[in-house]
Amino acid sequence: MIRALIPLADGCEEMEVVIAADVLRRAGWEVVLAGLHGREAVTASRRIRLLPDARWEDLDLLSFDLLILPGGAAGSQALCSHDGVQETIRIFDIEEKWVAAICGGPLALHQAGILDGRAFTCYPGVEKEMSRTDRSGEPVVADRNLITSQGPGTAFDFALKLIELIDAPSAAEKIRSGLIYKT
Repeated sequence: MIRALIPLADGCEEMEVVIAADVLRRAGWEVVLAGLHGREAVTASRRIRLLPDARWEDLDLLSFDLLILPGGAAGSQALCSHDGVQETIRIFDIEEKWVAAICGGPLALHQAGILDGRAFTCYPGVEKEMSRTDRSGEPVVADRNLITSQGPGTAFDFALKLIELIDAPSAAEKIRSGLIYKT
């Protein structure tokens, strides 16, 4: 079974968290929402409260196959400043485990130093905070073990691309069909 980890912090973009978790769970993956500040409810960017499944510090982080970093302005900044998240990004990249980020989440990849020389996308304008001008205009971009996406409106494409690349194209198509999702 594929195991995916999504760190949660106040200010995260709820659509990106919920759509990714939902779509991947439909594919039979284990998805753990890990609270960076315990198991207390997280207040997302649109004031929707999300309840973590576990505390970040209680998890065996390297037992996961995929790390997903959601956006949201304040949530992305929390991912950039959290030492554990930053270390996990670097370790996952070194070990060639899957690392995925959407919207402002790529800021944490930049902070961790893994975006250099890699194709990526993010929410339009976020690349300026990275001193990069080469953000792709594509909704989802894959570069080796790194997958990035633009924002809430691309969350379904993002989750389905994760399934396609990590599991199988047929698995992604089965989920796409069940969701009645048209590209």
